[in-house]
Amino acid sequence: MRPLYQSQRMMRDLRRAALQRGVIAILDLGTTKTACLILRFDGPEGSAADGVGPMAGQSRFRVIGAAVTRSRGMRLGEVDSAIEAERAIRTAVQAAQKTAQVRVDHVIACFSGARPESFALSGEAEVEGQAVTGGDIGRALAACAMPEIGAGREVLHAQPVNFALDHRSAVSDPRGQAGRMLSTDVHLLAVDGAVVDTVLQCLKRCDLECAGLASSAYVSGLASLVEDEQELGAVCIDMGGGSTGLSVFIRKHMIHADSVRLGGDHVTADISMGLQVSTATAERLKTLHGGVVATGRDDRELLPLDADTGDWEHDRRTVSRTELIGIMRPRVEEILEEVRARLDAAGFDHLPSQSIVLTGGGSLIPGLDGLASRILGQRVRMGRPLRVQGLPQPATGAAFSAAVGLSLFAANPQDEWWDFEAPPDRAGARSLRRAVRWFRENW
Repeated sequence: MRPLYQSQRMMRDLRRAALQRGVIAILDLGTTKTACLILRFDGPEGSAADGVGPMAGQSRFRVIGAAVTRSRGMRLGEVDSAIEAERAIRTAVQAAQKTAQVRVDHVIACFSGARPESFALSGEAEVEGQAVTGGDIGRALAACAMPEIGAGREVLHAQPVNFALDHRSAVSDPRGQAGRMLSTDVHLLAVDGAVVDTVLQCLKRCDLECAGLASSAYVSGLASLVEDEQELGAVCIDMGGGSTGLSVFIRKHMIHADSVRLGGDHVTADISMGLQVSTATAERLKTLHGGVVATGRDDRELLPLDADTGDWEHDRRTVSRTELIGIMRPRVEEILEEVRARLDAAGFDHLPSQSIVLTGGGSLIPGLDGLASRILGQRVRMGRPLRVQGLPQPATGAAFSAAVGLSLFAANPQDEWWDFEAPPDRAGARSLRRAVRWFRENW
């Protein structure tokens, strides 16, 4: 299969063609659920009466179909069984098409696994004409020295996050501006190529053409962070079923991403093993009665452990909510402590603003925001996705942040390396700490 950066350019062309036709599908391949939204693009005019603002272009489209199904063949945010994953994809897409009463051939997908790793690059080039053009940006990108991303790894995102023109820094878009020397900083996100290839093959066998791929951590940040947080600096923690994604934003660009291979399913598994109940019963207990902070009243709240084993005494047991919380809290603490370790290693403390936003289905555990504030040592708020036109009420919760963010990504994609005529075969890595320090000194 051709390198992913070549496929990305072809996907971008497919996306443009699909948007011109007016309809495209959005597919969130999660460990717990597979969600599909079908978008119709009717032009730039939005419905002000609908209360939808212009941020990220969400007024350019309307959701005309939505469906969600239980994921099959997914583990830790990656495809574990291709046949089962294809079945879930077909189920979700066909149900969404039935709701929208339209057929779609092109889909943009996101996933959370594949062990993402961030690199920060820099390059510069002389401006050839009177003003900066796309070709000048392409040559500045080509001047970046490509880091060793590892064998079998592919580039999923490669976004210019900052430009400097002569002595003027923090230029958001230099095109059309006069200057002599153009420099750029690029955030590159690398993932396991085999995981991406498997996703592409699954979509192909479902008779769907992939018009784009994105990291769930990235698109969740697009949907959950407000404009000030994206501008001043914040981290979005997307707690899914199989993994927890991290994305750090500043000046409306993602400058770092990571993933912890722990999520809500691990909490469910702990409940199942600790109480000796089925996974379905454990998930119900977690959803309806779970939490991470116990009170004196929880000792007196007895929860029935309904089972169907044939053993009357085993099937009619009860457990106090305090005991349930005692099983859940250690695993949640482990996830948050691992997140804190990843943020410390990345240099998150160098951001001028250190807001933290929790989103994703795993973030819905009561009391999680307070526990996260104590462990992460920062201001924490619960994040919900931006409102978009036509989105059904059940899909407006935190569990759908990735799907909504992927819709915004489709409507208003940020410039990436493959949008410019620049050969991405060269690039000196700089750490996130150095990149953020650059922002602090020059912005």
